Amino acid sequence: MANLAERATDPELLDLGVSDAEMADSLADLRFANRWLGNRGRLLRVMRPYLAPRADGSPSSVLDIGSASCDFLSWLSEHASTRLMTTGVDLKWEHLRSAPIPDLLRVAADARALPFASGSFDVVVASLFLHHFAAGEASRVLRECARVAARVVIINDLRRARVLYAFGSLAFPLIFRSRVSVNDGLVSIRRAFKRDELVSEFRDAGLEADVISSWPYRLIAVAETGVQR
Repeated sequence: MANLAERATDPELLDLGVSDAEMADSLADLRFANRWLGNRGRLLRVMRPYLAPRADGSPSSVLDIGSASCDFLSWLSEHASTRLMTTGVDLKWEHLRSAPIPDLLRVAADARALPFASGSFDVVVASLFLHHFAAGEASRVLRECARVAARVVIINDLRRARVLYAFGSLAFPLIFRSRVSVNDGLVSIRRAFKRDELVSEFRDAGLEADVISSWPYRLIAVAETGVQR
């Protein structure tokens, strides 16, 4: 069993760069995992109060950080029960170009230096992404999220646990088509947060967050930025 006492710092293969074929297989695995294990229903329930139209009746805007192939935004647009303006950001355009909705607004950018004006989006969300950043870097990402968020920053991420790692060790080789996904899935669990670690990252970013545990081994953090439009 891997040592889960502290967050791991091993890089994930998809972040380092893999062949086009392995990237495509790994992104397909991510879409599969997000569909069945991504905690989307609970995340939407947390997001819903912040998705109301603006005071002038225009739709709320949502920025998804670390969007990969934007499958969460595609799902959100179908299930939010209100019209939204959505934008996906990922460091690699190769990930974004495989979005299931071709005309979805996509921007290749570094989450640590977002190319948007302050308060550009009502809701900024990052789902299963923040664990990619080590301590200190994660708080830098959160500061950028807060800078461009007019209403709220919402983080959905893994909760580090032995049971989750044991499940992944058994299940990932069976359900994923790519060796990259098997490796990165287990690394992600080892890089994941405990609740107090996530709270600390928010505080280092100058934010107070409500953090709740959610099945299956997820943490959802909500930090309001106090601006309503």
